[in-house]
Amino acid sequence: MKTFIKEKRTALNITQEELSKSLSVSRQTIISLEKGKYKPSLVLAHKLAQTFGCTIEELFIFEGDENIE
Repeated sequence: MKTFIKEKRTALNITQEELSKSLSVSRQTIISLEKGKYKPSLVLAHKLAQTFGCTIEELFIFEGDENIE
């Protein structure tokens, strides 16, 4: 899964620590999300989209087998 979390976060000049605190998750969760190694819950994905003022679809790109056919 490809994400644009890091790009959105850096564009707003927010640190991983600041983002993690605002979402009540660990910094390690943010790191894993940015690397595409962690699939967030729908609630967390929604909170991220709200934080960045965009849609969930603008943050996450599903690749290959992840797409629903």
